Amino acid sequence: MTVLEDILASTRAEIQRRKREERPEVEMQDQALAIGAATRSLRDALNRPEIGVIAEFKRRSPSAGGLREDADVAEIARAYERGGADALSVLTEGPNFAGSLEDLRAARAACTLPVLRKDFVVDPYQLYEARVAGADAVLLIVAALSAPELVALRENARWLDLDVLVEVHDAMELRLALDIGADLIGINNRDLRDFSVDVERTFALLEEIPAGVTVVSESGITDAEQLTRLQAAGVAAVLVGESLMRAPRPEEALRTLRAYPAGVTDSGSSGA
Repeated sequence: MTVLEDILASTRAEIQRRKREERPEVEMQDQALAIGAATRSLRDALNRPEIGVIAEFKRRSPSAGGLREDADVAEIARAYERGGADALSVLTEGPNFAGSLEDLRAARAACTLPVLRKDFVVDPYQLYEARVAGADAVLLIVAALSAPELVALRENARWLDLDVLVEVHDAMELRLALDIGADLIGINNRDLRDFSVDVERTFALLEEIPAGVTVVSESGITDAEQLTRLQAAGVAAVLVGESLMRAPRPEEALRTLRAYPAGVTDSGSSGA
Protein backbone atom coordinates (compact mmCIF):
# COMPACT_ATOMS: atom_id res chain seq x y z
CA MET A 1 0.00 0.00 0.00
CA THR A 2 1.09 3.59 -0.61
CA VAL A 3 1.22 6.01 2.30
CA LEU A 4 -2.04 7.56 1.10
CA GLU A 5 -3.82 4.22 0.82
CA ASP A 6 -2.72 3.27 4.30
CA ILE A 7 -3.97 6.57 5.75
CA LEU A 8 -7.30 6.27 3.96
CA ALA A 9 -7.86 2.72 5.23
CA SER A 10 -7.22 3.76 8.83
CA THR A 11 -9.38 6.87 8.41
CA ARG A 12 -12.38 4.90 7.19
CA ALA A 13 -12.05 2.46 10.07
CA GLU A 14 -11.81 5.29 12.59
CA ILE A 15 -14.90 7.04 11.22
CA GLN A 16 -16.94 3.88 11.62
CA ARG A 17 -15.71 3.54 15.20
CA ARG A 18 -16.74 7.12 16.01
CA LYS A 19 -20.17 6.57 14.51
CA ARG A 20 -20.66 3.48 16.70
CA GLU A 21 -19.01 4.56 19.93
CA GLU A 22 -19.15 8.37 20.07
CA ARG A 23 -22.06 9.93 18.20
CA PRO A 24 -24.38 8.47 15.55
CA GLU A 25 -24.27 10.16 12.17
CA VAL A 26 -27.80 11.54 12.34
CA GLU A 27 -27.04 13.27 15.65
CA MET A 28 -23.83 14.76 14.28
CA GLN A 29 -25.67 16.01 11.21
CA ASP A 30 -28.43 17.60 13.31
CA GLN A 31 -25.87 19.38 15.45
CA ALA A 32 -24.01 20.68 12.41
CA LEU A 33 -27.21 22.05 10.88
CA ALA A 34 -28.24 23.68 14.15
CA ILE A 35 -25.05 25.75 14.29
CA GLY A 36 -26.00 27.95 11.36
CA ALA A 37 -23.94 29.48 8.58
CA ALA A 38 -20.20 29.97 8.81
CA THR A 39 -19.24 33.64 9.18
CA ARG A 40 -15.75 33.53 7.66
CA SER A 41 -15.02 32.73 4.03
CA LEU A 42 -11.69 31.16 3.18
CA ARG A 43 -11.95 32.07 -0.49
CA ASP A 44 -12.80 35.70 0.28
CA ALA A 45 -9.84 35.92 2.68
CA LEU A 46 -7.47 34.80 -0.07
CA ASN A 47 -8.73 37.11 -2.79
CA ARG A 48 -6.51 40.08 -2.01
CA PRO A 49 -3.91 42.13 -3.95
CA GLU A 50 -0.90 40.43 -2.34
CA ILE A 51 -0.35 36.69 -2.19
CA GLY A 52 -2.08 35.22 0.84
CA VAL A 53 -0.80 32.74 3.41
CA ILE A 54 -2.71 29.86 4.98
CA ALA A 55 -0.56 29.06 8.01
CA GLU A 56 -0.83 25.46 9.13
CA PHE A 57 -0.73 23.88 12.55
CA LYS A 58 0.50 20.30 12.55
CA ARG A 59 2.42 18.39 15.18
CA ARG A 60 4.07 15.80 12.94
CA SER A 61 3.86 14.19 9.50
CA PRO A 62 4.79 10.82 7.97
CA SER A 63 7.51 12.42 5.86
CA ALA A 64 9.02 14.86 8.38
CA GLY A 65 8.40 13.04 11.65
CA GLY A 66 7.89 15.14 14.77
CA LEU A 67 7.70 18.89 14.22
CA ARG A 68 6.34 20.36 17.45
CA GLU A 69 4.37 17.60 19.11
CA ASP A 70 3.87 19.38 22.45
CA ALA A 71 2.81 22.68 20.84
CA ASP A 72 -0.06 24.74 22.25
CA VAL A 73 -2.41 25.15 19.30
CA ALA A 74 -4.03 28.29 20.72
CA GLU A 75 -0.64 29.94 21.18
CA ILE A 76 0.44 29.06 17.64
CA ALA A 77 -2.87 30.23 16.16
CA ARG A 78 -2.53 33.61 17.85
CA ALA A 79 1.09 33.89 16.69
CA TYR A 80 0.04 33.17 13.11
CA GLU A 81 -2.70 35.79 13.26
CA ARG A 82 -0.28 38.39 14.63
CA GLY A 83 2.24 37.43 11.96
CA GLY A 84 -0.15 38.26 9.14
CA ALA A 85 -1.71 34.92 8.18
CA ASP A 86 -4.86 35.23 6.09
CA ALA A 87 -6.24 31.88 7.22
CA LEU A 88 -5.39 28.94 9.46
CA SER A 89 -5.17 25.26 8.56
CA VAL A 90 -5.39 22.67 11.32
CA LEU A 91 -4.42 19.01 10.84
CA THR A 92 -6.98 16.83 12.59
CA GLU A 93 -5.81 13.37 11.48
CA GLY A 94 -4.56 11.45 14.51
CA PRO A 95 -2.42 8.37 13.78
CA ASN A 96 -0.04 9.98 11.26
CA PHE A 97 -0.18 13.69 12.10
CA ALA A 98 -1.01 13.63 15.84
CA GLY A 99 -3.93 15.96 15.19
CA SER A 100 -7.44 16.09 16.61
CA LEU A 101 -10.74 17.91 16.43
CA GLU A 102 -9.87 19.33 19.82
CA ASP A 103 -6.96 21.13 18.15
CA LEU A 104 -9.41 22.62 15.67
CA ARG A 105 -11.79 23.76 18.42
CA ALA A 106 -8.93 25.36 20.37
CA ALA A 107 -7.66 27.16 17.27
CA ARG A 108 -11.14 28.43 16.44
CA ALA A 109 -11.50 29.87 19.95
CA ALA A 110 -8.06 31.51 19.84
CA CYS A 111 -8.24 33.52 16.59
CA THR A 112 -10.56 35.28 14.16
CA LEU A 113 -9.05 33.81 10.98
CA PRO A 114 -11.00 31.47 8.68
CA VAL A 115 -10.12 27.92 9.77
CA LEU A 116 -9.61 25.02 7.35
CA ARG A 117 -10.02 21.45 8.58
CA LYS A 118 -7.08 19.62 7.00
CA ASP A 119 -7.76 15.90 6.97
CA PHE A 120 -8.42 12.98 4.68
CA VAL A 121 -12.15 13.53 4.22
CA VAL A 122 -13.90 10.47 2.81
CA ASP A 123 -17.27 10.55 4.60
CA PRO A 124 -20.00 13.18 5.20
CA TYR A 125 -19.61 12.49 8.91
CA GLN A 126 -16.28 14.36 8.81
CA LEU A 127 -18.00 17.38 7.29
CA TYR A 128 -20.50 17.45 10.15
CA GLU A 129 -17.64 17.13 12.63
CA ALA A 130 -15.81 20.01 10.96
CA ARG A 131 -18.82 22.32 11.17
CA VAL A 132 -19.51 21.40 14.80
CA ALA A 133 -15.86 22.03 15.74
CA GLY A 134 -15.95 25.50 14.17
CA ALA A 135 -14.32 24.99 10.77
CA ASP A 136 -15.09 27.43 7.97
CA ALA A 137 -13.66 25.22 5.22
CA VAL A 138 -12.59 21.66 4.50
CA LEU A 139 -10.04 20.01 2.24
CA LEU A 140 -11.11 17.44 -0.34
CA ILE A 141 -8.22 15.50 -1.88
CA VAL A 142 -8.94 14.31 -5.42
CA ALA A 143 -6.40 11.47 -5.10
CA ALA A 144 -8.32 10.12 -2.10
CA LEU A 145 -11.77 10.03 -3.70
CA SER A 146 -13.66 8.63 -6.64
CA ALA A 147 -15.32 11.19 -8.91
CA PRO A 148 -18.82 10.50 -7.47
CA GLU A 149 -17.47 10.75 -3.92
CA LEU A 150 -15.78 14.06 -4.70
CA VAL A 151 -18.95 15.54 -6.18
CA ALA A 152 -21.15 14.33 -3.32
CA LEU A 153 -18.81 15.53 -0.58
CA ARG A 154 -18.34 18.94 -2.21
CA GLU A 155 -22.10 19.42 -2.52
CA ASN A 156 -22.60 18.28 1.07
CA ALA A 157 -19.95 20.72 2.28
CA ARG A 158 -21.56 23.60 0.39
CA TRP A 159 -24.93 22.61 1.89
CA LEU A 160 -23.29 23.08 5.29
CA ASP A 161 -21.91 26.47 4.15
CA LEU A 162 -18.31 25.22 4.25
CA ASP A 163 -15.82 26.48 1.68
CA VAL A 164 -14.07 23.63 -0.12
CA LEU A 165 -10.39 23.59 -1.06
CA VAL A 166 -10.10 20.90 -3.74
CA GLU A 167 -6.57 19.50 -3.77
CA VAL A 168 -4.86 18.17 -6.89
CA HIS A 169 -1.31 17.14 -7.74
CA ASP A 170 -1.39 16.23 -11.43
CA ALA A 171 -3.13 17.20 -14.68
CA MET A 172 -5.72 14.43 -14.54
CA GLU A 173 -6.82 15.40 -11.03
CA LEU A 174 -6.90 19.05 -12.07
CA ARG A 175 -9.22 18.29 -14.98
CA LEU A 176 -11.60 16.49 -12.64
CA ALA A 177 -11.56 19.39 -10.17
CA LEU A 178 -12.35 21.85 -12.96
CA ASP A 179 -15.05 19.58 -14.40
CA ILE A 180 -16.97 19.63 -11.10
CA GLY A 181 -16.77 23.43 -10.95
CA ALA A 182 -14.19 23.84 -8.20
CA ASP A 183 -13.36 27.52 -7.77
CA LEU A 184 -10.81 27.07 -4.95
CA ILE A 185 -8.05 24.66 -5.97
CA GLY A 186 -4.98 23.65 -4.02
CA ILE A 187 -2.00 22.34 -5.98
CA ASN A 188 -0.11 20.02 -3.68
CA ASN A 189 3.58 20.08 -4.51
CA ARG A 190 3.93 16.92 -2.43
CA ASP A 191 3.06 13.65 -4.18
CA LEU A 192 0.90 11.84 -1.61
CA ARG A 193 1.94 8.47 -2.99
CA ASP A 194 5.62 8.82 -2.09
CA PHE A 195 5.71 12.24 -0.30
CA SER A 196 8.32 13.72 -2.66
CA VAL A 197 8.07 17.52 -3.07
CA ASP A 198 8.53 19.72 -6.15
CA VAL A 199 7.24 23.32 -6.13
CA GLU A 200 7.55 23.42 -9.92
CA ARG A 201 4.42 21.27 -9.97
CA THR A 202 2.40 24.42 -9.25
CA PHE A 203 3.88 26.33 -12.20
CA ALA A 204 3.28 23.41 -14.57
CA LEU A 205 -0.40 23.04 -13.64
CA LEU A 206 -1.19 26.76 -13.55
CA GLU A 207 -1.20 26.85 -17.34
CA GLU A 208 -4.33 24.68 -17.34
CA ILE A 209 -6.34 26.73 -14.84
CA PRO A 210 -8.79 29.32 -16.18
CA ALA A 211 -9.26 32.83 -14.84
CA GLY A 212 -11.60 33.13 -11.88
CA VAL A 213 -10.27 30.09 -10.04
CA THR A 214 -8.48 30.83 -6.76
CA VAL A 215 -5.25 28.82 -6.64
CA VAL A 216 -3.34 27.80 -3.52
CA SER A 217 0.16 26.32 -3.72
CA GLU A 218 0.71 23.76 -0.97
CA SER A 219 3.88 22.18 0.47
CA GLY A 220 7.54 22.98 -0.02
CA ILE A 221 7.16 26.72 0.61
CA THR A 222 10.09 28.02 2.65
CA ASP A 223 11.06 31.56 1.60
CA ALA A 224 9.83 34.94 0.39
CA GLU A 225 11.38 34.50 -3.04
CA GLN A 226 9.04 31.58 -3.72
CA LEU A 227 6.06 33.74 -2.79
CA THR A 228 7.22 36.42 -5.20
CA ARG A 229 7.51 33.91 -8.07
CA LEU A 230 4.18 32.28 -7.28
CA GLN A 231 2.35 35.59 -7.06
CA ALA A 232 3.81 36.69 -10.40
CA ALA A 233 2.51 33.45 -11.93
CA GLY A 234 -1.02 34.08 -10.66
CA VAL A 235 -1.17 32.05 -7.44
CA ALA A 236 -3.54 33.59 -4.88
CA ALA A 237 -2.08 32.01 -1.75
CA VAL A 238 0.30 29.46 -0.29
CA LEU A 239 -0.29 26.93 2.44
CA VAL A 240 2.73 26.67 4.75
CA GLY A 241 3.14 24.38 7.73
CA GLU A 242 6.38 22.55 8.26
CA SER A 243 8.78 25.51 8.09
CA LEU A 244 6.62 27.58 10.43
CA MET A 245 6.11 24.77 12.92
CA ARG A 246 9.85 24.13 13.09
CA ALA A 247 10.65 27.81 13.68
CA PRO A 248 11.46 28.82 17.28
CA ARG A 249 9.25 31.90 16.81
CA PRO A 250 6.43 31.14 14.34
CA GLU A 251 5.16 34.73 14.22
CA GLU A 252 8.60 36.05 13.28
CA ALA A 253 9.08 33.24 10.75
CA LEU A 254 5.78 34.11 9.09
CA ARG A 255 6.69 37.79 8.90
CA THR A 256 10.03 36.89 7.31
CA LEU A 257 8.25 34.67 4.80
CA ARG A 258 5.98 37.57 3.89
CA ALA A 259 8.99 39.92 3.91
CA TYR A 260 7.57 42.05 6.72
CA PRO A 261 10.10 44.18 8.66
CA ALA A 262 11.51 42.11 11.52
CA GLY A 263 9.94 42.82 14.89
CA VAL A 264 7.18 45.05 13.53
CA THR A 265 3.54 44.06 13.98
CA ASP A 266 0.30 45.71 12.96
CA SER A 267 -0.35 46.56 16.60
CA GLY A 268 3.17 47.85 17.17
CA SER A 269 4.26 44.88 19.31
CA SER A 270 6.42 41.85 18.68
CA GLY A 271 6.63 38.28 19.87
CA ALA A 272 5.38 34.80 19.17
